[in-house]
Amino acid sequence: MINMALTITDTAILVVIAILLFFGASKLPEIFRSLGKATGEFKKGQLEAELELAQMQQQLSQQNKSDELVKKIEELQKQIEELKKQQQSK
Repeated sequence: MINMALTITDTAILVVIAILLFFGASKLPEIFRSLGKATGEFKKGQLEAELELAQMQQQLSQQNKSDELVKKIEELQKQIEELKKQQQSK
């Protein structure tokens, strides 16, 4: 049997031919310019989202570190109180 699957190149060629038939050759540069702008905006939005995600992860990491420090401080305060009680009982 013949493999009827279309490759990416075949699909791209078919899309360009369809665009030419629907819009004509004069509109082709405008369409691709718009497509290029849309792709650029998408990449820009993706980069902004990645930066926001990295900032949020950094904030969470800092918050976790501060939470750990608070717990350690509380533990040390309890130990100090226990030591004070031991000294008072002597």
